[in-house]
This record gives sequence, C-alpha cells and structure tokens, in this order.
Amino acid sequence: MTTPISTNLTHDTLQRVDPDVTAGFHKVSWGSIFAGVVIALAVQFLLNLLGMGIGAAVLDLATSDNPAPGTFSIAGGIWFVVAGIVSAFIGGYVASRLSGRPSNSTGGYHGLTSWAVTTLVVLYLLTTSVGAIIGGAFSGLTSVIGGVGQTAATAAGVAAPSIANSANPMAGIEQQVRSSTGNDPQALQDAAVSAVQAVMTGDEATAEDARVRAAEAVARAQNIPVEQARTEVDRYEKSYREIVAAAKQQAIDAAQAATAAVSVGAILAFVALVLGAIASWFGGITGTKRRGFVETQPTRRTI
Repeated sequence: MTTPISTNLTHDTLQRVDPDVTAGFHKVSWGSIFAGVVIALAVQFLLNLLGMGIGAAVLDLATSDNPAPGTFSIAGGIWFVVAGIVSAFIGGYVASRLSGRPSNSTGGYHGLTSWAVTTLVVLYLLTTSVGAIIGGAFSGLTSVIGGVGQTAATAAGVAAPSIANSANPMAGIEQQVRSSTGNDPQALQDAAVSAVQAVMTGDEATAEDARVRAAEAVARAQNIPVEQARTEVDRYEKSYREIVAAAKQQAIDAAQAATAAVSVGAILAFVALVLGAIASWFGGITGTKRRGFVETQPTRRTI
C-alpha cells in the first residue's frame, strides 16, 4: 500500500529542502513585466491628463488673477513627478503580482524591471516623431495656457527695440548721426556715418586718426566746429561701447541662466527617476503573493 505525503511548506522551507524545487520561483516573467509597463504608462498618461485638466480649470483668462507662470510650471513639475512615482508603484505591483513569484526580492526585481522598461519607452517616445504625434493632442491646452503669458509677451514687445539695438549697436549710432545732420546733403551724412563707424570698428592703433577724420566729417555734415564735433564723436563712441558691453553681459547672463536651468533640470530628473525606481521596488514587494505551497513528495510503500 502506498500513501502520498502532502505537506504545506513555505517558500523558505522548500528552498532549504531542495533549491531546485524553487528555481522556477526566481525566473523572470516577461509577460508580467510587459503588463506592468502597459499599466504604468496608462496610469501616468491618465494622471498627467488629470493634472493638465486641473491646471486649465485654475486659469481664468477673463481676469488677471492667475498663478504666475513660474508657479504654474513648478506645480506642473511636481505633479509630473508624483504621477511618475504613483505609476511606477502600480506598474511594479502589477508586474510582481502577475508573475506569481512568492519571493520578496524576485517581486521587487520584477517591479524594478518594469520601471526600467517604462522609462526606456517614455524616453523613446520623447526623442522620436512618435512623441511629437502624441504631443499634438495637448496643443489645445498649450494655447490656453499661453494666455497667461500675455503680459510677458507685451513687455517683450516693448523691449524689442533695445534688444535690436544690442544686436546691432551701430544702427543706433548711425541714426543719431543722421538725425543730427539736418538737411545737409546725403553725401555728407554718408561720409560722417562711415567715419564714425571706422572709429567704432577700427584697430586701436589707428583709432586716434579715425577719431580725427570722424570729427572733421561730422563737423562738415553738421556745420559745427571741429572741437564740438570731436565731443560728439566721443559721445557716439562711448554710447557704442556701452551698448556692446551691455550686449555681452546679456549674452553671459543668458548662458549662465541656460546652464543653471539644464543643471537643475537634470538633477530634478535624476531625483524623480530614483524615486520612481524606489516606488517600483516597493510596488513589486507589495505585489508578492503570500501563500503556502502544497508539494506532493514521492510515494513510499508502507507495510
């Protein structure tokens, strides 16, 4: 007579009895990981839609009582990070749960792998034309949010002439020279402008000779004494140097701001990804199935 021996063994007990028995519990289940990726992407997409809906509801273009663009951007960034953490946790939980693995570490690795694949998919979407197609769905919301920056756009329009002068500092000097020559012949205006331009753009070694010629040209064009014309040339030169220096400082400030923005963005993206990875790991552990395993041992003959 034979009697089967059935025992209710935990995973740890099985591992102590025979490691080969539990080898299957540690295998990667790519099907469950793929399911976790799909769920994570869907959850993140839905949460981002919700965030943009809430953001659009906050705006009231009929009044000026709207959040500052900087505040709006910060809130949107925080929401995006939180959405990534939540979706990573859910994706990790689903991947671990569907894998059916009873080991915490195996479930955690399933969750972490699900997060890694999700991150690569998002990166692919952001760096290819597919991302541009998906981004087109949000163009309407972008135009609505753009109304918040109307005041900034107006200010930029007012500042445009000064920016243009910074880009071409000689344009403003030429305008000053021509406006000071009255109804003098065009040839005298052109000569005065050319002479003043030679002072601004010439070599330092010939700068003094250029100033003398410019003063004489301006004196003829404006019908004023040479000494007075020399004062005008010095004023033009000083104005030119100030415009050039201001343009250089603006370029330096813009470069520093861009560098700081890239640095902060990279650090925040790193922190967000690390938090997502941690969330996916804990999601995988949470999704680990807790159960005993009934194993039927080989039959034995009894007397």
